[in-house]
Amino acid sequence: MTRIERFREALKGPLDLEYLKQRTEAGWRPVVIEWEREVEAKSEEAGGQFEEVPYGLQVASDCLHLEENPAEMQVLKFMMELIVQDISLPRMAEELNRKGLRARGGTKWGPVSVFRVLPRVIEVAPRILTSEEWAERRKQFAQVAWNS
Repeated sequence: MTRIERFREALKGPLDLEYLKQRTEAGWRPVVIEWEREVEAKSEEAGGQFEEVPYGLQVASDCLHLEENPAEMQVLKFMMELIVQDISLPRMAEELNRKGLRARGGTKWGPVSVFRVLPRVIEVAPRILTSEEWAERRKQFAQVAWNS
């Protein structure tokens, strides 16, 4: 069975026809060409870096602050319920998908995407745990057998 051999090479000078001919004669064929050039940075780019909006929040209509994203907050609350039930990450992903809840961008949940949101669940947990809605839900979890 044949296999494909690849290697990546950084050019030290301009790409010339003779070099390409040598490589082709040796059995190599170009697969990708990556181009780069220097450009002047705009003043807006130099000053600001973009950060991803934390899961569960969205940019408000005034574009000045963040506000809760109701759909994402629902996902975080459901994830907390699953954590309380001691559900594994793959099973959490299955349950989120089964319930029709989607990750950002409309993608399905997987164990890795669930894992990446867990720090955010920890951040919002104090607010969720003190809400009236969670107090009602917590009554349902009183039945969970701990350390079983």
